[in-house]
Amino acid sequence: MNLSSPQPVSGWDAATSSWLPAAILLLVTIVLWEAAVRIFSISSFIVPAPSEIAKSLVAQWGTLMQATVVTAGEILFGFLVSVIVGIALALVIVRFDWLGRALYPLVVLFQNVPKVALAPIFILWFGYGLAPKIGLILVIAFFPVTLSMLAGMQSVDRSLLSLMNSVGASPTQILFRIRVPHSLPSLMAGTKIAATLSVIGAIVGEFAGASDGLGYVIQFASTQLDTALVFAALLMVSVLGIAFYYAAEILERVVVPWAPKFSQA
Repeated sequence: MNLSSPQPVSGWDAATSSWLPAAILLLVTIVLWEAAVRIFSISSFIVPAPSEIAKSLVAQWGTLMQATVVTAGEILFGFLVSVIVGIALALVIVRFDWLGRALYPLVVLFQNVPKVALAPIFILWFGYGLAPKIGLILVIAFFPVTLSMLAGMQSVDRSLLSLMNSVGASPTQILFRIRVPHSLPSLMAGTKIAATLSVIGAIVGEFAGASDGLGYVIQFASTQLDTALVFAALLMVSVLGIAFYYAAEILERVVVPWAPKFSQA
């Protein structure tokens, strides 16, 4: 009987096994999509074929790239503001118990306000520049950061808190030496959610009022009945979303390498 140890999996094999199934599924979806459009003679105004979307992507590459850079800047700035505000709110709620009891219900209540309804108000208040987009991203993306960090800080072992109290640690010392380090895995999970929500916030803000960006391109292409360009812009939005999500995941691996990671298995 052969009891030899299993061969180690190389880094390339591990990377291939993670993205190859998704690549195969994507390729099959594109082929079926192209075939369905051609077989059933679906009008390009309704659903363009992938080949038509690719042609529009190449023809409008300069416009799409310029719009992508604008939207990416809005997402990055809004995401950073959302993370800072979300962390600050979580720290205030945990550190000041009386203020936390008053503030947390208001945060939850504000989160239930339809964000699309806020977009015209932000345009009215801040104009058509960068500020309303950042404000909309903030109100959409800060909540998962706050909630995730709160969950992490409040899940600290009670015996550890009792030990810190017994040696005379102040509430601030307990917060920054025990609660904050313990909350980092939860916080990084919240930032990944916030990264994807930031993309949505930027596009909604551009729908409400903008002269550039992918949201503006989508609206303009819709008025021109250029559905292929709409899909091309949506493709660029999806690429941005994936890029920001995996950037947050890389940051998670750097900040909290000991945290459990999602596994396709």
